[in-house]
Parts: sequence; structure tokens; C-alpha cells
Amino acid sequence: MDQTLHLSLSFEFPRETTQRFSLSRFLHSYSRNQQRVVETFSPAPIIIISNAKSMPEIQLGAHTIRSHGVTVARFHMHDWLILLLLIVIEVVLNVIEPFHRFVGEDMLTDLRYPLQDNTVPFWAVPLIAVVLPFVVISVYYFIRRDVYDLHHAILGLLFSVLITGVITDAIKDAVGRPRPDFFWRCFPDGRGFFHNVTRDVLCTGDKNVVKEGHKSFPSGHTSWSFAGLGFLALYLSGKIRVFDQRGHVAKLCIVFLPLLVAALVGVSRVDDYWHHWQDVFGGAIIGLTVASFCYLQFFPPPYDPDGWGPHAYFQMLADSRNVVQNSAGMNNLSVRQAELENVYVDQQGTSMEISRSNTRDTTRMLESC
Repeated sequence: MDQTLHLSLSFEFPRETTQRFSLSRFLHSYSRNQQRVVETFSPAPIIIISNAKSMPEIQLGAHTIRSHGVTVARFHMHDWLILLLLIVIEVVLNVIEPFHRFVGEDMLTDLRYPLQDNTVPFWAVPLIAVVLPFVVISVYYFIRRDVYDLHHAILGLLFSVLITGVITDAIKDAVGRPRPDFFWRCFPDGRGFFHNVTRDVLCTGDKNVVKEGHKSFPSGHTSWSFAGLGFLALYLSGKIRVFDQRGHVAKLCIVFLPLLVAALVGVSRVDDYWHHWQDVFGGAIIGLTVASFCYLQFFPPPYDPDGWGPHAYFQMLADSRNVVQNSAGMNNLSVRQAELENVYVDQQGTSMEISRSNTRDTTRMLESC
């Protein structure tokens, strides 16, 4: 509930003197503390401001894409520019040549798994990690009509996926670990060629295929999936209030479903012999870690009582309350100022009448003498 300020004034004026209320001193004290101000004048007045709850809660549907979308997007313009920069970095990391780790003849024993197609193709990863969470976020927007939630959820999701992608591909290029099917990438015909001295492999296969063979750790499919679906799991846990201490296990099943899909994507990478199990495990850790940081950047923790909404929404509510409080306080001050001026005029008029009466009495005494 919101709050407005109520102003109560009590004055004590001496009979023989007239005191004028100092509004400037009161405004200065009021601006320093909006909750409670006690200002004492000599001889009084005493001014006390107390709080009362009366402003209605901001209703749903008041902040839509049409009414506030452009304003919210402009406020986060620098964040969108950083997203574009991350996309450029991701493209560069996929173009450059990874580190070609030494692969000796005796090291190929664990790298002779068959070369086969992906169960989850590359083009399906953005659909799973980005499009699917985006659809869920959009559905929630049409239910609640809150542009703050929509904008920050999409921004957090994109940051989660792109930061994870940059970290994953940077590590891939730096480590250069060979995939389990590296032998068949390097020697498509099954005949190996090695350096005469070092016995390092001399690959005869397609350069692009061999290049991908040096990008085993960590798993990009897994890290992207856990980054996007991990963010979705956190988003859902806040919206359906999983940690409301009511013991509804069905809510946990809803939250675990995206994580299960991400885990199955990771398992498919091992089954297809594109990654070692350590690659999948490392990718999952990277994706979940980045997703958690990005989510908490825009939303409270899911176990928080306010975990259903973004930080920006509650900040907007606080700013609205402050505006209403200041407006109500200034209105009350203007009314009280008028009352104070009337009091001053009445006191001054009373003093003048008393003075005139004393003058008449003195004149009569002189005449009688």
C-alpha cells in the first residue's frame, strides 16, 4: 500500500506578542525527512508530520508496450548496444582458428569414435535456448500486461545466452581439445599420417571439419541450452512462487522441466560422440552460472516475496509513491500556509483593537483631568 502525508499543526501564541510562522524553515526541515519532522519555534509553534496509508496500488495493465515500451527501451539503450557488441564478438570467435593441441599417435585411442550427425542440429539450439523462453515470457506479458517484466526478461535472456556463448567459444578456441571423433575428422579414409619426429597428426581431411574437431571443451550445445532454459526455470519459479513454503511439489516439476530438456541436449552430445562427458558438465556449469547472474541482475531471487516482478517495476512504484507524497505534502502546506496567514492577520487585528481601546481610555482620563 502507498502512503500520503497528513499534516497536523498546533500553535500557541502569547497574548502580548505576535509571532509569524516561518514557512521556509519548515520546508527545509520537511525536505530533509519526509517521514517525520519535528520543528520547534520559540515561542512555539510545534509542527508534526505523520504517515498514513491511502494511495491505491498501481493496477495491472497500466504499463504496456504501447504506453511505456519506447521509454523503457531508451532507458536501457546502452544495454542493447552491449548486446550487439557481444554478437560481434561471438561471430569473431567462431571465425578465428582454434588452438591446435598436440595429438600424438598414441593419443588417438580415445579419439576413434565414429563421426556421425547431430541429434540436436546447430540451428535447433537457438530455438531451444532463446525462442522457447521468449514464447513463455510473451505469454506471461499478455496475461499481466507489464512492459517492465517483458523488457527485462528478454534482455536478461539475451544477455544470458550471449555471454555464455562468448565465454564458451573463447574457452573452446583457447583450449583446443580434440573431439571423441577426431581421428575420422583428421583422416576420413582411415589412414593416419604423422610427423616423423614428434609423431603429431598430419590431418588430410577437410579444414573446416578438422577445425571443428579442436572445439570439444566445453560443449556449446549444453552451455547455450542451460543458459536459456536455466533462465526460464528461474523466471518460472518466481512467477508461480515455487518457494512460497506451501509445499506444492507440482510447482517444482514445472521448474525442473526446462532443466530436464537442457540436460537431454547435453546427453545427446555424448551419445553423438561430439563431446566428452567433461565437456558437457563444464558447459552446464557455465550456462547455469551465467543464467543465475543475469536473472538476478533484473529480478529478485525466486524465494523473495517480491520475486514475481523485476527490480525496475518496484523502483517505478517507489518513484510513483514519492511523487504522490511530495504532491500531497505540498498541497497540505499551501492550505496550512493560508490558515497561518489568517491566524496572523487575526492576531494582528486583535492587537490593533486592543491598542485603540487603550488609547481611547487614556484620552478620556486626560479629558477628565
